[in-house]
Amino acid sequence: MSLRNQLSDILPTLLPGNPADSIKGTELIRLTRLQLTGNYSDASLRYHFSIMSCDPGSPIAKVEKGQGYYRRSAPLPALSGAQELLALTQGRLDDLTTADQDMVDETMLRIRKFRAVVTRYFEINGRFPFAFRQAFGKDAPISNLWKYPELVLVDWETGGSPDEEMSLDETMLSFKQRLGIAPFKLHAARLRIQPSLQTYREDFFQTLAVSMWAQGGELVYAAPIEDEALADSLRRLSASFGVGVTSFGLTPEALDDLPRPANILNAHPRETEAIMAKLDINRIAAPRTRPHLDWAALSSMRNESEEAEKLVLWLTRCIDERRAEAFKDE
Repeated sequence: MSLRNQLSDILPTLLPGNPADSIKGTELIRLTRLQLTGNYSDASLRYHFSIMSCDPGSPIAKVEKGQGYYRRSAPLPALSGAQELLALTQGRLDDLTTADQDMVDETMLRIRKFRAVVTRYFEINGRFPFAFRQAFGKDAPISNLWKYPELVLVDWETGGSPDEEMSLDETMLSFKQRLGIAPFKLHAARLRIQPSLQTYREDFFQTLAVSMWAQGGELVYAAPIEDEALADSLRRLSASFGVGVTSFGLTPEALDDLPRPANILNAHPRETEAIMAKLDINRIAAPRTRPHLDWAALSSMRNESEEAEKLVLWLTRCIDERRAEAFKDE
């Protein structure tokens, strides 16, 4: 039996499932030798560990931050993986008549909690979120997954407290209007619960597709990105296409422990501080911001989507009233 095949059989029993308990290469070599048939050098074993950790189908993964190895989890089941691509409102999960209803409810609740956490995080950090919901309703076409983001993040160039209405600088606003420059930056965000080597390309290119009209795109994961091969792959895509990638460090179990979505959104300052303390923000790649919006694409979206029209009306109102304020659906 080849060394690769032997390692594929041996490593699952040796590797810890939790990346936090990862095992160093030297110790893994020692343990592997106890079950290995054949005389292989340390360099050969290290080489195979490194090569296999980059293979999505192999049992070994290397931690993103550190030198240890852990057991790569099996591909996500359809409901929590591929079906999650049907966006955060997940109306189409109702179509999964063969799925266990408790599993559907659990998945839905995690998704809503994460959306609430992301919304609140950006609000208190001075980025004004606008959510698309109708675009992913039960009767919406599947193609909307490649047209609309879950969130649009608005960055106004102004000072003040993020939790309060902020006055826009009159002089700079007038100056930019005369130059035809938007007084804000719009980034389209796609939100996903679990990063995976099996699904990251679809996550990434959906984010790219839904952000082409904006000034940038951001892919935001709930769970930590602990697999070095996955993190490196996302960085390479980001370097080529400019989409930012961030993890909030929230495992599914951590999401289960959070308050319900409405409580997250309406939490008191101390409660909000406690929720934010649970986050472990990891910027895998920063977004590359384009200087201008694609006005033609935005105009087309307005003609097809009432929500896109609401987005434009909200931004226009903020400019007319010379202050940045949170979106309120009337």
